[in-house]
Amino acid sequence: MSSFINSFRAVLWSFLGVRKGRDREKDFAQLRPLHVIIAAVLCAVIFVGVLVAIVSVVTR
Repeated sequence: MSSFINSFRAVLWSFLGVRKGRDREKDFAQLRPLHVIIAAVLCAVIFVGVLVAIVSVVTR
């Protein structure tokens, strides 16, 4: 479970675009690709959901 949480954390840092090189290298060595893909899809769905919610509130 901690591997998935670490994958989620790495994806969130990637969304922000800030990540130290040594941390990125550590992520590449430790994280499972499947966890990273699942975390990225979840983050994208949450991001789109938040955008849709904001737009629906603003356009009322």
